[in-house]
Amino acid sequence: MRIQNTLLSLVTVSALALVGCSGSTDSDKPAATDTAAESSGDIVYKIGVIAKSNSNPVFLAAKNGAQAAGERLSKELDGATVEILWQTPAMEDAQVQAQYVETLVASGVDGIAISCTDANLLTGALKAAVDKGVIVVTFDSDAPDSGRMAYYGVDDYEAGKELMRQLAGVLNNEGKVAVLTGNPAATNLQARVNGVIEQAAEYAGIETPVVYSFMPETATEAAAKMQQVQTANPDITGWALVGGWPLYTDNALDGIYENAKIASMDPLPLPLEYAMKGQVQVLVGQPYYGWGEKSVEMIVDKLHFDRSPASDMVIADFDIVTTETAEEFSKNWELWLGED
Repeated sequence: MRIQNTLLSLVTVSALALVGCSGSTDSDKPAATDTAAESSGDIVYKIGVIAKSNSNPVFLAAKNGAQAAGERLSKELDGATVEILWQTPAMEDAQVQAQYVETLVASGVDGIAISCTDANLLTGALKAAVDKGVIVVTFDSDAPDSGRMAYYGVDDYEAGKELMRQLAGVLNNEGKVAVLTGNPAATNLQARVNGVIEQAAEYAGIETPVVYSFMPETATEAAAKMQQVQTANPDITGWALVGGWPLYTDNALDGIYENAKIASMDPLPLPLEYAMKGQVQVLVGQPYYGWGEKSVEMIVDKLHFDRSPASDMVIADFDIVTTETAEEFSKNWELWLGED
């Protein structure tokens, strides 16, 4: 996979459109139309977008990407309108996601883009949707046995390997590494953990990493887990965070960053502040805005032109953000969250 150390990979995707970040959908309410560009055509493509959580900025960026794609395609397509139905739980809940899939299918949607909290739990609902002619695309976290047309996102196994490469670099290829992960049922997290462990085996001076998981996936729980583990194992010199959960709150690394180097997924606004302060050495980024934008584009391409992607795995590049580049990278979020 091509690894980019600049902002260009995500800026190229996100620069196509700029939209405001509207309020979160109440998880108890039915799907609402967030995008309905005016069109005189008779064709309306309704696309449901189900992310993991309304409380996570990465998925609000995906929401804006989906809305922007819907607005743009409504203008570009001859005689067609693309409506985006944002339907996402307030917090991660695979059961609620499955219910949303069923609700959207019953309402007559043409396509669904979804980031799967638990592939095993969601596969049945997604298969039923596909059987009824709904075009399904997964993003961020896949459900490979669901019959979905394609997955869009980074190669999570390679992201895990890159996370370990970067951490090994700042550790001078030696030390004791801990891996922090969240929901063990999430296929994307499983793949990243496997990548970290496989890559760590390449360094004779690095002990086999120990994996620590926590639930629910909140900043408070994640920070508490790191503090607990570091206190019990003061000889830990490096942390590989396959998700940036603890970095979504303040002062999470006090007592840890003084003793260990840290590499994490996801250069979100708060994690970027940790990087700028030098408490986190490396952040590995994903195409957050593109999760929504590209997924909608692929679904509409199939619906309107009967074109499928060349592969069912559409792999995006990821960015490497360091202490030196964190401030510049942070400007992307003004666009992705509609704050520019």
